Amino acid sequence: MAAGERPATMRAVQYSGYGGGAAALKFVEIHVPSVKKDEVLVKVEAASINQSDLMTQKGMMRPFHPKFPFIPVNNVSGEIVEVGSAVREFKVGDKVVSKLDFWLGRQYNLTKTFSLTSPSPGWHERRHLAATFLPPVGFWAISDVFRCWLSGGRYHLAAAGPTAGGLAEYVATSDKLTVARPAGISAADAAGVPVAGLTALQALKAIGTKFDGSGTSGGADVLITAASSGVGTYAVQLAKLGNHRVTATCGARNLGLVAGLGADEVLDYKTPEGAALSSPSGKKYDYIVNISNKNKWSVFKPRLSSHGRVVDVAPNFGNFVASVVTLFSRRKKLSLVSLKMSKEDLGLLLELMREGKLRTVVDSRHPFEKAADAWARSLSGHATGKVIVEM
Repeated sequence: MAAGERPATMRAVQYSGYGGGAAALKFVEIHVPSVKKDEVLVKVEAASINQSDLMTQKGMMRPFHPKFPFIPVNNVSGEIVEVGSAVREFKVGDKVVSKLDFWLGRQYNLTKTFSLTSPSPGWHERRHLAATFLPPVGFWAISDVFRCWLSGGRYHLAAAGPTAGGLAEYVATSDKLTVARPAGISAADAAGVPVAGLTALQALKAIGTKFDGSGTSGGADVLITAASSGVGTYAVQLAKLGNHRVTATCGARNLGLVAGLGADEVLDYKTPEGAALSSPSGKKYDYIVNISNKNKWSVFKPRLSSHGRVVDVAPNFGNFVASVVTLFSRRKKLSLVSLKMSKEDLGLLLELMREGKLRTVVDSRHPFEKAADAWARSLSGHATGKVIVEM
C-alpha cells in the first residue's frame, strides 16, 4: 500500500437522525477512514449536494436507511493520498472525481428467508442487487420484495455501504467508482457531475441520443422539465450536443439561463402554457425527459407525438403506475430510468467538459465551515444548478 499525507483524524459534518434540516448538521472530529484493498483515500477538495442527499435526511429513502450518525453527500472531487493494495489505475497525487457507493449506485444485501417453500428449515438465499434506487423509493427493490412475499418468503433489508460520506476532509471510495479528473477542470465543477451529469446522460442515452456525431441528422423534438436544476442544466446541454430540438421548462428567473444553455424554446412552468407543457410552436414531443416529480402522465400524454415516450428519472407514484400500464404499449409510453454508475459515462462527461462542450452550472459555493448554509440552500428548492461545498 502506497501512502501519502494521512492524518489520524479529520473534521466531518454529520447528522444523528431523520429530519432537522440544516440545523441538524453538526461538525465532529473523527478518525480518517482506512482503505480496503480496492479503495482509495481522497482528500476532498469539493463536494456537491444532490436531491437524494436531502431525501435521505428526510427519511424518504426508507426502507433503505443509513446507520446513524451519518455523514451525507456522495459526490466528491479531490486528490488521492493513499491507495489500496489491489488498486492499479490510480496513484498518490492523482486528481479524481468519485461517486461514493451508497444510495445511488450502492449495492444492497437482501437476505431472503423462506419459511414455506424452503427445502429445509433455515435455508437462506443471499441476493445482491446492484440496481440504483431512485427517489422516492426503490421501485425495483420493492417489486422484488413483493414477489418474495407472494412466494411465502420474508426479506430482511440491510444497507451494506459505508456511513462516511463526502462532507468530510477525507473519504475512502472504491476505485471502481472513481475517475481521473482532467487538467483544467476545477474540483468544484467536477464534483457536480457524478449523480446529476450521469442521470442526464443516461436519460438521453435511453432515447437513443449519440454524442459522437453518429446520431440521426435531424434529431428529435425533446422536452426537458426542471431544466434549471442540477440534472436539467446538464440535460439541456447534452440534448443539444445530440442534435435534438429542445423545449425546456423552468422558473421565470431562469428563462435566460436555460436559453443560454441551448434550449430552442423555454417555458415558465408557472404559466398556464408551461403547466400544460405546451410548446410555443404547437409541436408535439417525440420524447419528454422528466426531471420533476410533480408532473403527471395525464399532462404528458396529450403532448406526445403518436409514438412519443416519456423518460422519467424522478418518478412519483402515479408515473410509476403509468410505466407499468404502458409497458407493452406500441404507441405512447412512460419509462423509468435508473442511474447506474459507469466509469465510461463519467469519463465521457469529463471529456466533454475538457473540450468545452459541457459545463457545470454552479448555483453557489460554500466553504466547508458553512456546509449548513449549502444544505439550507439546497433545501430551499430555489437553487439553479449545483450547490458546492469547498474544503
